[in-house]
Amino acid sequence: MKQINSILIANRGEIATRVIRTCRKMGIKSIAVFSEADRNSPFVEQADIAVFIGESTPAQSYLDQDKIVATAKKTGADAIHPGYGFLSENVHFAKRLEKEGIIFIGPNADAIAAMGSKSRAKTLMINHKVPVVPGYQGPDQSIARLTKEAVKMGFPVLLKATAGGGGKGMRIVHKKSEIEKAIAAAQRESKSAFGDDELIVEKYIASGRHIEFQIFGDKHGNAIHILERECTIQRRYQKVIEESPSPVMSEKLRAEMGAAAVNAAKALNYDNAGTVEFIYEEKTGDFYFLEVNTRLQVEHPVTEEVTGLDLVQLQIESAQGLPLALTQETVKGNGYAIEARLYAEDAGNDFLPVTGTIQKFEYPAVDGLRMETAIRSGSEISIFYDPMIAKIIVHDDTRLAAHRKMQYVLRNLVCQGITTNQDFLLQILSHPDFQKGAYDTHFIATKMDLNALNTKEDLANNISGIAATLHDWNQRNQARSILRSIPSGWRNNFNDAQFEEYQIGEETAIKTSYRYFPSKKHFEFYIAETTHIVQLIEADDQTVRVEIDGMQYHFNIAKKDNTYFVQNESIGNNTLIQKERFPTKAAEKIAGGYISPMPSQIIKVLVKEGQAVKSGDSLIVISSMKMENTIEASADGIVEEIYANEGANVEAGFLLLKLKSEEA
Repeated sequence: MKQINSILIANRGEIATRVIRTCRKMGIKSIAVFSEADRNSPFVEQADIAVFIGESTPAQSYLDQDKIVATAKKTGADAIHPGYGFLSENVHFAKRLEKEGIIFIGPNADAIAAMGSKSRAKTLMINHKVPVVPGYQGPDQSIARLTKEAVKMGFPVLLKATAGGGGKGMRIVHKKSEIEKAIAAAQRESKSAFGDDELIVEKYIASGRHIEFQIFGDKHGNAIHILERECTIQRRYQKVIEESPSPVMSEKLRAEMGAAAVNAAKALNYDNAGTVEFIYEEKTGDFYFLEVNTRLQVEHPVTEEVTGLDLVQLQIESAQGLPLALTQETVKGNGYAIEARLYAEDAGNDFLPVTGTIQKFEYPAVDGLRMETAIRSGSEISIFYDPMIAKIIVHDDTRLAAHRKMQYVLRNLVCQGITTNQDFLLQILSHPDFQKGAYDTHFIATKMDLNALNTKEDLANNISGIAATLHDWNQRNQARSILRSIPSGWRNNFNDAQFEEYQIGEETAIKTSYRYFPSKKHFEFYIAETTHIVQLIEADDQTVRVEIDGMQYHFNIAKKDNTYFVQNESIGNNTLIQKERFPTKAAEKIAGGYISPMPSQIIKVLVKEGQAVKSGDSLIVISSMKMENTIEASADGIVEEIYANEGANVEAGFLLLKLKSEEA
């Protein structure tokens, strides 16, 4: 056994913070590495040592094995913890560390190699009597062969990258005419994310639940499971909410699935933390093996909360060669835990990721709340990494109690300055089917009204407008240096009220006309046909407390240029764009122009100038926050000019290319 006294964390963000916390608990020196984009991130400050390793793109920093190994040697690290993503399931990295004499905190390289390819993993599971989803996994990766196999098994089918996870390199294909484009996109995305473009084709199970079992092994042949996590609520094949125990789990089913998970672990001689993922068909009671993630999972805190275990500590102890201190009989669940992932994304706009500065990040002190994040007020959300801001975990005695607490946290959490999925998470938690545990992997697509996220009730819009107006009024009033004895907003025509106009979403506009009455120390607001009596109780740069028609409200407010982010416990989050007082020249809309919908990196330009294209043809592939999107032609035409260069980083609204009609 080799004792670990120092650990280099080959990762970033909240998982780096998580590993640092256990290192500190165990008296182990933590060594962080960071890219240019992460130079001022909290995990860099929290580590005992922090070393700059390169530019912001992962290939130049967190995926650069040479830099990471060199840093480990320079700092005298005994071991490297890879976290999840990046190099965590890279067998070449694990083997290299073994040769370098550096302990890899993860399973042995042979287990990673066996599970690093989903196709080889399926073959191994078949040989060990673990049920698998019907499909094709083989060396012939030609479009013709993959298409033939898809047609043979019947649509819909699922294309899935054999390397990596997180939904990257995955496509559902519903008909033959879509298969060629889907194969190319999945291969390209997989190659970009994992350096490997091999795919498998599986029969797509239209209605199922995603249930995974935490497994753990040691170097002495012991292997156990540490209960299950329900991970069915997903968007873009990525998990949004996880809970344990699963709402559909019986003791009989847990025993059967748990035994299959342990069997898979033993087949691999598994010796660290891992997860066996299954798809479960509730109608038939059948379950099928999906994959083994040979690393710590993003949602591991759910298991920690229901068992009281520190999985990172178990990882470190196992990597040192210590035998598991647990047996299957001693693993017990206590209560219920749920995790919600807070993302920087616009759920009401197809979950497009967003970037920017988080001006204010605060959350309430709630018993049983665990917040895993590497974000604070002032943090930047960049295009280079996953858009997850935080993992919000709540533990309580029952599912009902934990759900109630989670809703309270989400209503009172303040994350302002960018668009997040906070209101969307609340919408899920309040849905009757979710509360009953009656959901499948299509829950978001079939049960959620995403359009409602962009629509607030009139009262919510009105009081948001009042809050924004008074915030602005207070800022102006505080800044006055002359004629302070004159009431703010004084008019020589008393009937001429002050006003502000706001745009809320694409369709809603409000005008807040108002007058201040110094003798009464209150305002009158006139919105549409309604008059509101408003008293400003207190205000500062980030908050406003007001009384509106006898009801007191506390608002958190962040302002960026002419955009207000208004948050309140009862109305959630609202974004208001303050209109200019005087007409401004409208931004020119380029005829036939295609713009980037978000800050992105140009992955591939698929057309050339002068090329004729049809409506629906792919034009440009862009990537933001590790997720690809394809810009498609909205009409027939000819490519007139291309402004985007492959590899370039562009801002939202950047003109990518222009098409002209064939008649022009």
